[in-house]
Parts: sequence; structure tokens; C-alpha cells
Amino acid sequence: MHVRALALILGLALAGCAAEVQYIPGTRVDDSAENQALIDRVEDYRMAVERKDASGLVLMASKRYWDDAGTQTGADDFGYQGLQEILTGRFQQVEAIRYSMKYVNVSRRGERAYVDVLVDASFTVKDARGQEMRADMRDQNQFILEWDGKQWLFLSGM
Repeated sequence: MHVRALALILGLALAGCAAEVQYIPGTRVDDSAENQALIDRVEDYRMAVERKDASGLVLMASKRYWDDAGTQTGADDFGYQGLQEILTGRFQQVEAIRYSMKYVNVSRRGERAYVDVLVDASFTVKDARGQEMRADMRDQNQFILEWDGKQWLFLSGM
């Protein structure tokens, strides 16, 4: 009887250890080489935003890039061709960008990956009177990336 009880306790203890999930440090995303590579790619994007590197961001985008700007109307949708114009225009209007993200989830289906983040950003912009003001933004976003055989490229979310 004592041997059975000891075996049961030992089995439950081992099962509890096996269920422990390892996360990428600073996230709640399962620790795997693929998830780390995707987070690293999104971090490249994040740092390029802070540097206001429009051309670097365009190089990270797929030729099939498409963004609906998070709205129902199609009037503000843009593709790869419009991406550089939009980024350059926005970067000319802002200074002192701080852009941080909390990684919520990473998933993959075939050659596509989905990275869900919470964004916390701030930047300085001039208002209509030319006065500088500091704006804060908090939002959630999903980046969709595709593997092109060499690297992860953004399909949307930039």
C-alpha cells in the first residue's frame, strides 16, 4: 500500500514538472527557436521605427504587403507601393519616438506567422500652431509575416 502511494505521489510530482512551460524571457510566449526568430524580426521593426528608418522598414515588407489601417473603410488602405510614402510622411512629422511592445502571442500556419503585441508608444509632434506636444499611444496590434525562404517579411501590421 505504501509503495502504491509513493508511486502515485512521485508520478504526480513528475507530471507537474513536465507541465511547466518555458517562456521567452520578458514574454508569455513559448520558448522556441522559431518564436524567438519572429520576435527578433519584430524587434528589428520596432528599432527601425524608433530610428525613423523608412527605407529599412520597406525592406522588411513583403512585395505583397497590404494594410487596412485598422478601419472599416477602404479609403485609407495601402499596399507595398504606398508604404514608403506613408512612413516617410509620418516620420517627417514626429520627433523623439519611444516605441515599446509586450509580446502576447506568436503562432504560425504554414508559411505565415502571427505576432500579437500590446504597443506602448510616445512621440513629439507639432500642432497646428507649431507648438510641440508629446502624444502617448497604447494599442494592440497583430503583425502578419511570411517566410520567403530566407527571412520573415511583413505582410501587414506595420
